[in-house]
Amino acid sequence: MPVLVESLTAGYPGVTALEDVSLGLAPATVTALLGANGSGKSTLFSALLGMVPASKGRIRIFGTDSARARRRNLVSYVPQHEVIDPTFPVTVEQVVMMGRYPHMGFLRLTRPADRDAVDHSLEQTRLSDIRRRSIGELSGGQRKRAFVARALAQRAPLMLLDEPFAGVDRTSEQLITQVLHDLKSSGTTVLISTHHLEGVHSLADEVILLHRKVLAAGPPKVVLTDEKLAQAFGEALS
Repeated sequence: MPVLVESLTAGYPGVTALEDVSLGLAPATVTALLGANGSGKSTLFSALLGMVPASKGRIRIFGTDSARARRRNLVSYVPQHEVIDPTFPVTVEQVVMMGRYPHMGFLRLTRPADRDAVDHSLEQTRLSDIRRRSIGELSGGQRKRAFVARALAQRAPLMLLDEPFAGVDRTSEQLITQVLHDLKSSGTTVLISTHHLEGVHSLADEVILLHRKVLAAGPPKVVLTDEKLAQAFGEALS
């Protein structure tokens, strides 16, 4: 199983963000993690990446712990926010090449396989024409696609995306959705967090409703009922 979380409790000093969370992801599926802001979605991602320790329970990624999974290049990650210095002279192509760093040696010398992976990732995200443009010059949607391309270039069997549709244009949202479907078809397992309900039925095979605890999990038509959504989103849904 790509991801198995058992009775996970985790958080920050004085704050329990997740309480007794258990879930699993099947291979080659897209799973949407749904919840209101502050529901624990980003904390769960941080825990999966080994950045937030568990006070209880355990996480297994392809049968191993989070730290080892990252060292073995089993998981890639697209964060919700990236801090970008618009004056720093780094191009789109260079950002995407960063996804190949786990495959390179200490000197980070590129090989044909690295360049091929970058070229393909740029094509998938329709950024080939602007590959030499500074990352700081891009629109919000283009920039998000560049970070998705970076994760694609890594070619890990599990991809985590934290709110990839936040602040992007409709074209970028549709393109990212298609990329996720292509990843699933190629055997990659995808976990995407979002608080936007629009399009979840066509995006995801499985849905997990989260509010500190797992409120429901299963196919979209089973999970996305008015009663269960009210539990997860409360007044924010109206």
